[in-house]
Amino acid sequence: MHRPVLFAALATIALAFAAPAHAALAPIKRVEPVYPPEAARAGTKGFVEVEFTVDASGKVASVSVVNAKPSRTFESAAVRAVKQWTFAPGGDGRGKVRLDFSL
Repeated sequence: MHRPVLFAALATIALAFAAPAHAALAPIKRVEPVYPPEAARAGTKGFVEVEFTVDASGKVASVSVVNAKPSRTFESAAVRAVKQWTFAPGGDGRGKVRLDFSL
């Protein structure tokens, strides 16, 4: 796939967001995952479900993958993105989110 076509495909990527499990945990800064180029070229779609812990300062302290289809395709991108999210200070707790990857 030529670069302009790849970038056009990446521009049309849809990422769905499910609200965090803890109602008070709404991100004030949300970073979307980068669609892996290999998956985009192959037309691969999928999802990643992650659980995360937010500390008292509102930063994501840890992220763990709960489920992913297909495996070993989107996990790294999802974890990298969620680690950059921030929440309101004092809203420490746990959350869970599903990130859908589709072209």
